[in-house]
Amino acid sequence: MTEDERAEALDPALTNRMTGSLARRMIAIAALWISVLLIGGGFALDRVLTSAITRNFDSSLEYVLIAMIRSSEIGPDGEVRLIEPLGDQRFLEPYSGLYWQISGGGQEPYRSRSLWERTLKAPTPHIDDQIHTYDSDQFPEEELRILERNVILPGSEVSWRYQIAQSREALDVQVGAVRKTLIPSLALLGLGLIILAALQTFYGLWPLRHIRRAIAAMRGGQNRRVDAPLPLEVQPMVDELNALLAHNEKQAEEARLHAGNLAHALKTPLTVLVNSATSSDSELAETVRREAATMQRQVDHHLARARAVGRRGAAQARAVVWDSVQSVSRAVAALYPDARLDAAGDRALVVQVERQDLDELVGNLLENAAKYGGGSVFVTIGRDGAMAEIIVEDDGAGISPADRTRIFDRGVRLDSGKPGTGLGLAIVRDVAEIYGGTITLEESEDLGGLLVRLRLPAG
Repeated sequence: MTEDERAEALDPALTNRMTGSLARRMIAIAALWISVLLIGGGFALDRVLTSAITRNFDSSLEYVLIAMIRSSEIGPDGEVRLIEPLGDQRFLEPYSGLYWQISGGGQEPYRSRSLWERTLKAPTPHIDDQIHTYDSDQFPEEELRILERNVILPGSEVSWRYQIAQSREALDVQVGAVRKTLIPSLALLGLGLIILAALQTFYGLWPLRHIRRAIAAMRGGQNRRVDAPLPLEVQPMVDELNALLAHNEKQAEEARLHAGNLAHALKTPLTVLVNSATSSDSELAETVRREAATMQRQVDHHLARARAVGRRGAAQARAVVWDSVQSVSRAVAALYPDARLDAAGDRALVVQVERQDLDELVGNLLENAAKYGGGSVFVTIGRDGAMAEIIVEDDGAGISPADRTRIFDRGVRLDSGKPGTGLGLAIVRDVAEIYGGTITLEESEDLGGLLVRLRLPAG
């Protein structure tokens, strides 16, 4: 079990994150992101519109304040007065919501009739050389927007405070009207975008339904592959699925072939045994030993092929050639102490073969070289493009070109004087082909005997 699998088994939350509806997950992410963007954008837009309305409101008050300053003069008693009345009628109506006031010099404030008996107050005693704008709640149930400025009029040394105030009711109504339009509009926009994301998700995932139907058709025997045209993003997955199906079919076919070959190989020895037992053959024991050995060779051969086929699908199959050669050389040297085994080449070369199968391949080659050679065995490890080459040479009599093909047949032995099953090279050929490799027999130029060239996919 990998670390990710162990973590998933220990953490149910991780399992929940990896399962569930893909469509719901995509819609939820889209809805969350759309909501965040619309809330942030709506807040920013609200601030912009509110600021624009407020600036327009303040501009109208600023215009009145400047007009009031321009129409002011100092009277004979040093008091300030307006030589021209302000044009807005609301200044004459008590509690109209629009007010002005001039104060300073320790005198009673000069104020509009709309203030009636009330007086505008400044937040703190200070001098405003520029227009100062602020909100005030000094009047009960009437929040004010006040603009004020200190001015020294010609003929006077007193700093007069000019104040113009208006109820915020009109300003708040405008801001409220904007928000009543803005919030439903953004909510409707968000709902439309979420619906669009849902439609896009269902439409985008629709090809997966074709894959499901194609797999159901394969299970029902109608098709053997997913061959419907699909989008570019889905096609690689379908290609891998088809490749997996082809791989499984090949393995199933090989399994059926192996089972048939094994049954056929065992049929003849079993028939001989049955006939011998039925006829009360005096040499029954010898016949049983001979035929049992034949059946054992066939079983070993097909078991080796079955193991290789079963392990071939492991994508992580890797083995270091040098380590395998050294390990097998020590075992062969113990069996044939008179043989000298040497090796050279790339010690870091890796092949895409399970270590157990690589040991069996190299073991058969080294054992044959030590058994049938003249005492010297040399192994060369190298790489040729995408293939790794394992070359085994000996100083024996070699094999004639006419016999180099026949020797790979099961049970064929050119030297019957030495013990063996006649399946070594046949097993090497079959296992190498299962992994996508090859084996060829040549003549050794250096040692004069047989040269076996085994090629396997390099890691």
